[in-house]
Order: sequence, then C-alpha cells, then structure tokens
Amino acid sequence: MSNSKIWLQKARKKRLEQGHPWIYASEIERLEGEAQPGDLVDVVNHQGRYLATGYWNPKSQITVRVIAYEPIEAMGAEFFRTRLRQCQEHRLRFVADSDCRLVYGEADFLPGLVVDRFNDVLVLQLLTLGMDVNREALLEALVDVFQPRGIYERSDVSVRLLEGLEERSGVLYGDCPSIIEIEENGLKLEVDIVQGQKTGYFFDQRENRAAIAPLMTGWGGRSGIRLIERSKVEAAGAAETAVPSAIGSADLVPVNPNGKIVTFPHWDGATVLECFAHTGSFTLHACKYGAKKVTCLDVSEHAIETAKRNVERNGYTDRVEFVVADAFDYLRAQVKGIDDRKQRGQGGVDTSKKLEGAAGRTWDVVILDPPAFAKTKSAVPGACRGYKDINLQGLKLVNEGGYLVTASCSYHMRPELFLETIQEAASDAGKLLRLIEWRAAGKDHPQLLGVNEGHYLKFAIFEVRSK
Repeated sequence: MSNSKIWLQKARKKRLEQGHPWIYASEIERLEGEAQPGDLVDVVNHQGRYLATGYWNPKSQITVRVIAYEPIEAMGAEFFRTRLRQCQEHRLRFVADSDCRLVYGEADFLPGLVVDRFNDVLVLQLLTLGMDVNREALLEALVDVFQPRGIYERSDVSVRLLEGLEERSGVLYGDCPSIIEIEENGLKLEVDIVQGQKTGYFFDQRENRAAIAPLMTGWGGRSGIRLIERSKVEAAGAAETAVPSAIGSADLVPVNPNGKIVTFPHWDGATVLECFAHTGSFTLHACKYGAKKVTCLDVSEHAIETAKRNVERNGYTDRVEFVVADAFDYLRAQVKGIDDRKQRGQGGVDTSKKLEGAAGRTWDVVILDPPAFAKTKSAVPGACRGYKDINLQGLKLVNEGGYLVTASCSYHMRPELFLETIQEAASDAGKLLRLIEWRAAGKDHPQLLGVNEGHYLKFAIFEVRSK
C-alpha cells in the first residue's frame, strides 16, 4: 500500500532540496489521501515530483520530518537495524570511548531519536510522535544491534508536549541501575541516568575537554621555580640524603627561589576555576593533564556531591576544592575583592572594614560552560547580556597571559554573535584576546550540512592579556 502524499507549496523556500529534513505546516499545500498522526507520507513538490518520505504529525509546527529520500512504507525493525548499524560504524571509526552518543537525531537520519550509551546501558529520548509510535520496532533493533544490559527512557522533556505527547521515563528493557560508571578520555565518571540532566551526561564536549591539556602545565616559572641539575642539588646538600628520583626528571630537579627543592609533583601546573561544573568533567580533565589546584563550582549541591565522588574516584581529591554557589555571584564577589584591595593599596579607604575572606582570587585558567541562556529566538538579547556578564567577570579573574575557556550551547546564539559578545566583554574588561581554539560538538554529534539547528555548541579558548 502506497503512502499518502504531502504536496508542497510552489512559493516555499527550497530547504528540503538543500538537505533540511523538516517541513513546516506553512510550507504544505495539502494532504492527498488519509494518514494517521505518526504515519509515513511521501513528500512531493507542487508539480507532483517525489522528494522524500517522512513521518507526519499535524499537531506539530514541524509537520513532516524526513527519514528517507527514496520511498519506504514502514519504519520496522529492519529499517531501524540498518540505520543503527550505520550509527555504530561511525562511532567505531571516530570515537575512542565506547561510552558516547550513539544516535544524534537528524544528523544520524533518525529525527526525533537520541540514544546515549553508558557502559552497557542505553538511555534514549523519543522526542517526536513519529518515533514514539514505532518504539517497539526501535527497541527490538536496539537490542539486536547493541546487545545492551538495559534500556532506560528519559523522554521527560517539554518538547514532547509540542508533539501532543506526555513526558515519560523509566525502564524499557533489562536491568538499568540508576548510577553507572563510564569512561571518558581515560577518566572514570559516575552518571545518574535517572536524576541527571538530560540523559545523565553531556558527551558533546569530550574532545573539547581534552583540548585544555596544553593549558595545564608550564606555570612553575611564574612562581620562580626553575629546574637545575640533580647533581648540583645533591652536591650543595652533601650532608643530606640524596634527592629521591621521583622528584623532577632523571637529570633535573625543581628548585624554588630560596634554593629549596620543590617536592609537590604538580609544581608546574595551572590554577583552574571551573564554573557550571555539573559533575566536574572539566575539573577531572584539568587534574589529569597536570593542574596544580582546581576550584570546582556549581549552584547545585547534588551536582557538587557527584563531582566530589568523581574526583575521589580518579585520585585527585588533594588538588580540588569545591564550591556550591551561583557562578555570577561568585565571580562578581572575586572581582569586587580585587577592586577593594586595589583601593586599599591606593589609600583613602576605611581599612577598619574587613575584606571578605576568600574574595579577590585569580586563576591561570578560567572555564565557563554554562547551560543554554537562549532557548528561543526571543531570548537572544537577554542571553547576550548573560554571556557578556559571565565572560566579563571571568576575564577579570584570569592571570596575565592566562586562558579563558568559554562555551555556549544555545543554538540561537549564533557563532558570530557569541564571538562579538565575548569581544565586547573583553573591551569592557580592558583585555586583549587571542583565539587559540574554536570548536563545536564532538564526532559523536555529527553536523548535517544545511541543518543549522544541529550546530548549537560553540567552544573557544582565548589567551588573555591586558591592554
């Protein structure tokens, strides 16, 4: 039995022909035949020429989502098996970790479906009616292709309401423990698939987290630490025990300005502040790559408790301090502390008033990875103010010649606007920025050319200098 047909208007923009898989209600001339919501329909242009096949939902402004460019009559288990094997092949080729995003919606030609793998458990989101009505065939294919221990649904997202669906979550197959340990870039992390944000973890920054490695060492010289020959140190302290081979390299030993041997193994590491830390993923990477001290900050006490366990799991407890606070408030307090100290140094200030104890700190590297500030187009002006403010404060806390690591996951915050906003923040802060890295989401989040909605993540590393 052939599918019903969706006829497109003659005056529409040719987005479908350029690879965009969404067809809006405003682009449709008429439906020919009978179709139930969620059914497949063939899409034809105003002349009746076949263009694509997709699933139909008249309740959604995105009325048709394309799943094929040749006629098919059903999204059965074999259809899903074929698509899922293609997803699997892509990840095996490009992603070193088995824990990753396995299916990324439209970019994997499965619109409305997200699947993440955490160890041997799959967590999925069914975001559209067309996917939801085919869940049984999908589950059969997921089990066949990936052989998971369990499959857990996290379709507790408001976007389903736009599709006429209720939010839902729970076990769909097998055994799904709520807390699962995964591995990313050689680090072990705890993921809460039941209470965690989205599916439990954000895989999209995997490569970006690894990109901070060059920033984490090379700072010892700023403290006056230098490397000298081991033999000279031992000769100078002949009466003392020989320098342990664990300190320094085979031939060189770190010594402070007073000539004392530096025994702390991470003497050359950066001081790092991670804001919006969630479960501490950037903090873990900073420690792995040699950071001396990391401040891990999030407004959620639950997130920080998870971050603490992740830090302990990897053996970094002695190098990390945790702060539960609003990032905006915390950064402003540090900036105010710096300003207060400057005023005291210039005189004419009532010094009987105590300074806030921890205020006025600075770091070699400041990392800002906030949640989306603009979830709609109308929210962009407010988001610009938010991104400017957070980056302005962050820039003021970066030590001279240090680095700002900053990101935006707001799709509506376009790349050029994000860079423009950071430039405005730098100007107000009296800073000059050099762009060192400019990145997007990782390889398990491929980008489909012509679909700007999938190009949401902006990630940048800037060197920060004063004017």
